Amino acid sequence: MRRLLHPPSPPRKARRVPDSQIIIAVPKGRILAEALPLLARAGVHPEASFSDENSRALRFATNDPAISLIRVRAFDVATFVAHGAAQLGIVGSDVIAEFGYSELYAPVDLGIGHCRLSVAEPAEMAAQDDPRGWSHVRVATKYPHVTAAHFASRGVQAECVKLNGAMELAPTLGLAPRIVDLVSSGRTLLENGLVEVETIMEVTSRLVVNRAAMKTRSRVVPLVEAFRRAVEAQEIAA
Repeated sequence: MRRLLHPPSPPRKARRVPDSQIIIAVPKGRILAEALPLLARAGVHPEASFSDENSRALRFATNDPAISLIRVRAFDVATFVAHGAAQLGIVGSDVIAEFGYSELYAPVDLGIGHCRLSVAEPAEMAAQDDPRGWSHVRVATKYPHVTAAHFASRGVQAECVKLNGAMELAPTLGLAPRIVDLVSSGRTLLENGLVEVETIMEVTSRLVVNRAAMKTRSRVVPLVEAFRRAVEAQEIAA
């Protein structure tokens, strides 16, 4: 048998994040704009490309070589942090409640992203409806677990149709007569002929931390305290 002059190279291992690296997961969209001043007050300043709307990058360096940011969907922030892919994150209390990850610790209410998770239905239905008389509801929502738990606590059976967006279309297209969704100003509901009939929970964004990282990463606790001070400073400034 002919011998190989050069033995084959071993397979390359996937590049892993160094144990000393701290990753903060932040959500895309509206909450990010509110979170940036808090990040700055906490001493975390992302690289310039972070503000480039045309950038397709998802991971960014900061002024601290040991800290980087990842920009992901709001619902994915909780998953990245719970599984230890990121050590800290910024996410709404609605997402925390929906996933219920035991690995997450939410030590700081950041006081941003104020909204509410509400039940809404067509205005003509609401005019003749009384939520106190419900025994069974069919709702379209991005939050099936929170929704089912809310109605179960009242003895109401909830049939949840899972959607990731365009919730307001569900009643008009016959998918579900009611929806459960986040409401801020209520303008979107109004423009689609819907009205709020019940509030499930008030929502704000929280700083979440991986519980294991709290014990094993020396930089995590000081960062948590930096965010706590940033919130206090922002409240004083307001």
